[in-house]
Amino acid sequence: MSTLILHHDDCLVHDPGPHHAESPARVRAVLAGLQGIPGTEFLPAPLASLEQIQRVHDAGWWENLVERERTEGRAVLDPDTLISPGSINATLRGSGATCFAVDQLFANRAVNAFCAVRPPGHHAARAMAMGFCLLNHVAVGARHALAMHPVDRVAILDFDVHHGNGTQSIFEQSPDVLYISSHQMPLYPGTGRADETGVGNILNLPLKPGAGSADFRRAWSRKGLPRLREFAPDIILVSAGFDGHCKDPLGQLELKDEDYAWITKEICEIAAEVCGGRVISVLEGGYNLEALASASCAHVEVLATQRV
Repeated sequence: MSTLILHHDDCLVHDPGPHHAESPARVRAVLAGLQGIPGTEFLPAPLASLEQIQRVHDAGWWENLVERERTEGRAVLDPDTLISPGSINATLRGSGATCFAVDQLFANRAVNAFCAVRPPGHHAARAMAMGFCLLNHVAVGARHALAMHPVDRVAILDFDVHHGNGTQSIFEQSPDVLYISSHQMPLYPGTGRADETGVGNILNLPLKPGAGSADFRRAWSRKGLPRLREFAPDIILVSAGFDGHCKDPLGQLELKDEDYAWITKEICEIAAEVCGGRVISVLEGGYNLEALASASCAHVEVLATQRV
């Protein structure tokens, strides 16, 4: 069995504007970097169904967003978040990729998966698009796993430089979902303090600006990874943001490719112990194209070595 890489060219159509950091070039850079990695298989990402997204997102809000794309074409949702012709299908591919990956892993057709999709998702709340995000792909995938498969517990791990406020808000009252996030603080969106714990299922690992490899690895080794092992999920979803890289323009962390390889290996080792190796990674941030390509390649190379 291989590591699935899920993508669809619909993800390249979403166009927030020529000077926007979240550009189609991001996914093109990732895909170019992933070519030729042994043990991977590229498959097209399907569209998420309404049933899948409405397990997480408010039906009326989503219908309004679809209508705005149909009637307005381009629309500004907040200063950072826009829709254009094609944005709806692009974000449906992201959530669809995540749900499809869940199904493939539980059918024993793959070891793990990486979803090379955009726009990202972890800032999207139940009825709010923000921070470049329209649908929350990992949240949709988590609810799909719980509804459709023999799953009692899902863990979502987030190492994007920005806190996944949308994911936290969706699950902060859900003890069957563990959310662990390392992120820079202070930084957009201003959430993610260590004292934000939900119903005991939220673990935030804030890092100060300038924090590097040692700080990142210490936070995960001492708190994040032990908590993950203790929770013993049936599947692990990863919000894989690479904007904590030292070359990234939107954050001030000093992570390197080796740190992303390290955290991936640690996650996969725990997954092999507790959930048959089931890990699904979904692209979030990363805005220096060179760093995004190299860091995502380091991440997927580790995924592709995992055999359970």
